[in-house]
Amino acid sequence: MFNRRVVMALFSAVVVLLAVVPVTAQESQITLDFYFPEASANNAQAIFEEYAALFTEQNPNIAINVVYQGSYTDNRNIIQTQLAAGEGPDVAVMLTTDLLSFIEAGTIVPAQTFIDQDAEGEAYVEDFFDAFLLNSVDENGQIWAIPFQRSTPILYYNADLFAEAGIDAPPSNRDELVDVATALTTDDRSGFWFPSEGFPIWLFSAFQIAGGEPLVGERFDEVNFNTEATAEGLQYILDLSRVHGVMPEGALSWGDGPTIFTSGQAAMLAHTTGSLTRILNEADFEVGTAFLPFGAADDDSTGYGAPTGGGNLYIFANSTPEEQAAAWEWVKFLSSPEIQADWTARTGYIAARESAWETDTLTDLVESTPQYAVARDQLAFAGKEFTAFRSIDIQNIINTTLGSIIAGDENDIAGALEAAQTQIDSLLAE
Repeated sequence: MFNRRVVMALFSAVVVLLAVVPVTAQESQITLDFYFPEASANNAQAIFEEYAALFTEQNPNIAINVVYQGSYTDNRNIIQTQLAAGEGPDVAVMLTTDLLSFIEAGTIVPAQTFIDQDAEGEAYVEDFFDAFLLNSVDENGQIWAIPFQRSTPILYYNADLFAEAGIDAPPSNRDELVDVATALTTDDRSGFWFPSEGFPIWLFSAFQIAGGEPLVGERFDEVNFNTEATAEGLQYILDLSRVHGVMPEGALSWGDGPTIFTSGQAAMLAHTTGSLTRILNEADFEVGTAFLPFGAADDDSTGYGAPTGGGNLYIFANSTPEEQAAAWEWVKFLSSPEIQADWTARTGYIAARESAWETDTLTDLVESTPQYAVARDQLAFAGKEFTAFRSIDIQNIINTTLGSIIAGDENDIAGALEAAQTQIDSLLAE
């Protein structure tokens, strides 16, 4: 089982490593308001406060005011409200899918400005995984936000139950998922838990990517919701409960998913890799991790596909130039290989920089706990997370449509998808 003391020892090593990094700070005292959301119960407040103390030790003229703002949605709404009143944070973690909305509103400044002025800016950018940068740029390739707590959803499975049932490997396509879930379902245990309550768009988009019809195209005015992959994915989810009986009917809780799994109430769970450390700490059985198998079997019998997800670091236009320069130093600190490695070890989020995986922190961690490498390796099958013009409005349409079908409130899948696509196309036509 994962050992918390190992993480603390690794963090101590990070402190020593970063203590020798040259410091660039402002001449006068600056306090930055840093807002963040929490979606995985990792006690991020305490972690960020440690990071802030270490950063200020190296940059005595820059203090960080760490402010927790609830869920991703709560965080975004609070920021938008405060910005409209001429207030708000200097830097924040927000969803990657918020990018275009804040660009259009003119409330953030491009990270590209600071990258271009940084002597190591080009090497800095090249070190990020390409899949994560897809949600950082505008249509001209200009970088606006820096990957930080990035993720993909993965499949968690109870390896002890697999062994007892004689199952040698996790499912690699949707048919195998049904077979395995059926074998592991009992009167008091679901074979699988697909959480869709709240924001089903993210996890569900794995079906669309695996089906070869991703929700978003190359352009920001292309959203393809009414597709065969969408309809098949929805029918598959409904069949898991109504036909195969391997999970409860209706919209299942996202927040309760990890507890449902670690308590033994579900043999398999689809959830963010950002829950990995928590699940490893809470489970009293061997936890397995695997790629999401939501696609039909292809030539090699696999059906992999997943969206990227999580949050980027944004710098806000309401701050003074001096505060923005200080915010860039904080952003570089949080996205440094050492901090990215420590953040991965503490939470399970995927370190967004390739060099982070070469640090002792992550090489040792992957050697002792290989579950941490699965989400990173799944990036080979990952697609861009939903990003489009009128992003927030379109997300609401998609989430409402998916939620009503999965909950059983809407039975006409074809009609609901057509109606939703008409609304989406109308918004994008503007």
